[in-house]
Amino acid sequence: MANPTAAIIVIGDEILSGRTKDRNIGWLAEQLGSQGIMLREARVIPDIREVIIETVQLLSAAHDLVFTSGGIGPTHDDHPEAEARLIAHYEGTDIEFNAARQKMADIPEGAALIDNPLSAAPGYILGNVHVFAGVPSILQAMFEGLRDQLPGGVAMTRLTVQCAIGEGTIATIMEAVQTAHEGVSIGSYPWFKPGQFGTAAVVSGLDPHITMAAAEALAAGVRDLGAAAEIMPLGEGGGV
Repeated sequence: MANPTAAIIVIGDEILSGRTKDRNIGWLAEQLGSQGIMLREARVIPDIREVIIETVQLLSAAHDLVFTSGGIGPTHDDHPEAEARLIAHYEGTDIEFNAARQKMADIPEGAALIDNPLSAAPGYILGNVHVFAGVPSILQAMFEGLRDQLPGGVAMTRLTVQCAIGEGTIATIMEAVQTAHEGVSIGSYPWFKPGQFGTAAVVSGLDPHITMAAAEALAAGVRDLGAAAEIMPLGEGGGV
């Protein structure tokens, strides 16, 4: 069976303005990839109700899973369990459970709650849409509690072929290797250091044996040109 596909929606004017730097897309992408969930797209959208609705509906129909962070507005109905969790969280503290905090219990009817171990205000699941808080530490805690409930697939194998040669010189080799190895994709990322330059070619595929064969073929092709090439796990070495 094909791996599940996913999309991420980051909601917030503060992200689009640059005042706040997004830290959720990269982290979620890594977690999803480790479970064999294929992230197909990520969007950052403003806090505009119509845009949120349109984007969520569009991506929900296009992918198996959708994950949102931030932008939960006051357009939902109170969820009794969510409200009970918040009341218990603030009880015995010096913090008032005021109207603004009560809005954190606004959850769509029929949604299942996502536990929030840090600040009590839960996220929720509606259909295939998973709604998280925007604060990275809270989002991460929510996801960890939900991780085992998510569908999975074959984790992608990714290898870096570090090439001591320019991207343009090996472009035809990369294309030929990718064509010859079914299910493999190759991305290239030029890098520069004082007195040095080269290309980090990232070879990705679901079958680890085919992926390794592609990486070896690419490295051999680069060496045939008289340049050094080294295969390593993604993330090691310069340039990526």
